[in-house]
Amino acid sequence: MQKKKVSENLTVKAPVYEKFLAHTIASGVSLLSLLLLGTSSTRAQVPSASNGAANLVSQNQVQKNTPEMNQVTNVNQLSNDQTSEIPSASGGAGNFVSQNQVKKSTPGISQVTNVNQLSDVQPTDWAFQALQSLVERYGCIAGYPNGTYRGNRAMTRYEFAAGLNACLDRINELIATATTDLVRKEDLATLQKLQEEFTAELATLRGRVDVLEARSAELEANQFSTTTKLQGQAIISVNAGGFDGRRIIDPAQPPTANPITSQPNPTILFRAGIDLNTSFRGTDLLKIRLDTGSGLSDQAPDAGKDNAAGLLEPNFGSVLDYSVKPPTNGDVEISRLYYSFLLAKDFRVSVGPSFFPTDFVDFNSYAYLSFRDFSTLAFVNNFVLFPVNGQSAGAAIDWKPGNGAFSVRALYAATDAANPTQQGRGVIQGLSPFTNILYPRQFAAAAGGGPGGGPGGGPGGGAPNVSTGDRGFFGDTFQGTVELEYAPSRAFAVRLQYSGGELFSNRFDSYGVNVELTLAEKFGIFGRYGYGNFDNTAFGDIKPNYWMAGVGVRDLFTRGALAGIAVGQPFVVNQIGDSTQTNFEAFYNYPFSRNIQVTPTVQVINHAGNEESNGTIVTGTLRTVFSF
Repeated sequence: MQKKKVSENLTVKAPVYEKFLAHTIASGVSLLSLLLLGTSSTRAQVPSASNGAANLVSQNQVQKNTPEMNQVTNVNQLSNDQTSEIPSASGGAGNFVSQNQVKKSTPGISQVTNVNQLSDVQPTDWAFQALQSLVERYGCIAGYPNGTYRGNRAMTRYEFAAGLNACLDRINELIATATTDLVRKEDLATLQKLQEEFTAELATLRGRVDVLEARSAELEANQFSTTTKLQGQAIISVNAGGFDGRRIIDPAQPPTANPITSQPNPTILFRAGIDLNTSFRGTDLLKIRLDTGSGLSDQAPDAGKDNAAGLLEPNFGSVLDYSVKPPTNGDVEISRLYYSFLLAKDFRVSVGPSFFPTDFVDFNSYAYLSFRDFSTLAFVNNFVLFPVNGQSAGAAIDWKPGNGAFSVRALYAATDAANPTQQGRGVIQGLSPFTNILYPRQFAAAAGGGPGGGPGGGPGGGAPNVSTGDRGFFGDTFQGTVELEYAPSRAFAVRLQYSGGELFSNRFDSYGVNVELTLAEKFGIFGRYGYGNFDNTAFGDIKPNYWMAGVGVRDLFTRGALAGIAVGQPFVVNQIGDSTQTNFEAFYNYPFSRNIQVTPTVQVINHAGNEESNGTIVTGTLRTVFSF
């Protein structure tokens, strides 16, 4: 009980002594500024000692360096003392006197409260800041009646003594005001008692501080980087699912070719990545991401088949987004490498040899991040807007004029920018799965041979007469996207979008809209719509539609949680199949902590692959995300 009371006294007293110490230090600094000012001014303008003026030296310096000058301890020792001599306003340098002394002793000297009242003092003067502090903060400088300071004129020892005394008096006033009844004998006794009672605790605390300082020094000496931050994420999911009916037909193959007739086995899939985020100026970012995953192949469109939805319906967006990005089959690869910087205050530029187009456009607060919300590929982004939705090279801009409600974003992405030839697999790794349905012969040729005809395709394989287009940064498989966003608040946003480019030298154009609205800060509604035009496909010129809509709820049951349900038709087109595929997904993201989130999801796929004969597919996934 006694220790508790003493601790309370210590808590109350500590700020008082801190305040006392702060005032004392401030006073000492002010005195030092005055001495420096007086010294510099005198040295610059006053004649040498041989002419009768005084040098500003300490008493020790008097004895060591100037034997002709005697140390004095009493003013009566000065035979030519003229203590009554105070310079008039007509001569001498500006006076160092307190405001009270101005009124009492020198009626000819004008009191000033602002340094700007002194007409001959300019902000460019070397002592301007010192004068400003003495005038405005401590009030111990006065000028002449005509509003001048006359700082360049010589100063007598009497003037300096009077000014120094005035400022010391002012400092004493400040100290007296701040320390009245501050320290009492009872307080000192309390402090001594505290020191005695808490000797052991203070020693322990001192030891801990020493250990922390040693560890801090070690970390500083061996830190990873002064400019780079390391962030990581690991997604581990358990998946199971199946279909009703006898078989599942893949629209990429003839109806009689290898239909799926057996139920898929449960799987465990993963994706893991590490980001190295480097900033050299505070507003820029060099991102390097190392990624790996459990995809069955490093070639699209075979990747992402490590889960039931990816195996049973891999073409029209039913695959799990994080299982197909990246499709690395356990190999560690660089999936992001780009540099982002501010060209102007509201204009950001990003450029690099490896990024995903969806990193820069088509954002949505409820359906955008497959590790946080929906996992269905067709719900994460507008499906027909991004035929190039994988690893690409290019550049992107983000302009928010005046940081207002409007934003303009644009990008250019080439799928095989590092390839100067017309051969190689890189071109198909950056494409969306549905492009394999539209251009099966080109896909087969780019994959490196083997029979690969599709509906209306005929023999494709690696036939020499099948052109896959030019490669390189300005090759024939690329995409350009422009997005105009209007977001007057965090609760509402609408985005108008356009994408155009070439797929294996064939033109495509797509249009989209993305809308979200949050009500009462927790309940959100959202949706996307897309319309495309793809030339010279295996089915001729086609014009697919896309739509999805859903609702989301934040902080459901616990703070930081997110729940959502959505429905959509990823690829509505009459030329493929005899029906329309419809996808459903529901999820609930529960945060166990800031670093661990667990999300159960359920997917339902009706008329998979736009084939009415295909039975309904139902899958369930338990997704766990670790962030560090």
